[in-house]
Amino acid sequence: MPVSALRPYRALLGAGYARYTAYRGAMIGGAVTNAVFGLLRASVLTAAIRSRGGPVGGYDAEAAVTFAWVSQALIAVVEVFTWNELALRVRTGDIAVDLARPVDLQLGLAAADVGRAAAVVLPRAVPILLVGALTLGLALTPDPRAWALGLVAVLLATLLSFAGRFVVNLLAFWLVDVRGVLASYVLATTLLSGLVVPVRWFPAPVAALAAATPFPSMVQTPADVLTGHVHGAAALAAVGVQVAWLVVVGGLGRLALRSAQRRLVVQGG
Repeated sequence: MPVSALRPYRALLGAGYARYTAYRGAMIGGAVTNAVFGLLRASVLTAAIRSRGGPVGGYDAEAAVTFAWVSQALIAVVEVFTWNELALRVRTGDIAVDLARPVDLQLGLAAADVGRAAAVVLPRAVPILLVGALTLGLALTPDPRAWALGLVAVLLATLLSFAGRFVVNLLAFWLVDVRGVLASYVLATTLLSGLVVPVRWFPAPVAALAAATPFPSMVQTPADVLTGHVHGAAALAAVGVQVAWLVVVGGLGRLALRSAQRRLVVQGG
């Protein structure tokens, strides 16, 4: 792709960043909410380990608390909750304008989502880590290579999260109302990504089910790499799984978009 062809996507990335930095009050409120839930999650995980009398799934109390804070900080960056903007544009018919633009819809929205993720790092993710360090403590890895690989894992998790949300939103081309599908998707993501408890804490059948989905690559993997819970070859393998899932889910979105374009039906307005 020539450099000139990348300019619209750079502009969309910048627009995504500017859009989310405009709502400072929402940023502060989100950070406070996530910090409170971080305290709750860290306390619950610690209580579970103490009641067990030893590590659970390879996590001692210190590692579990760190995982809780890091995964909580990733919530706003990776964005695992409801996003229905594309589905709403399909419903209103505005999607026809989007498809007429000389910019790839999937790549353009992905660029804007990366800009969104970049916008929330300082006001949403960093304060949560600071609260964790000042309250229950953090045991982050001092290895700069782990941090570098962790940042790659966070970027891949963000792109993978977008790819999944993109596919679910495209179902609006076939369904009158996708709210139920979106709610089910958010529930599955929340439970199977490691956002509630580490995936390694699941019973074997549930852990196997989670491993067969892309959801752990959205939260569990970047959190484990950043904290040093997985390192070396294991960390590289985990990031490789992220790449594989991004290719699969992104490719599914590409196929769904092509199919949707062939049968565009404008609902409403």
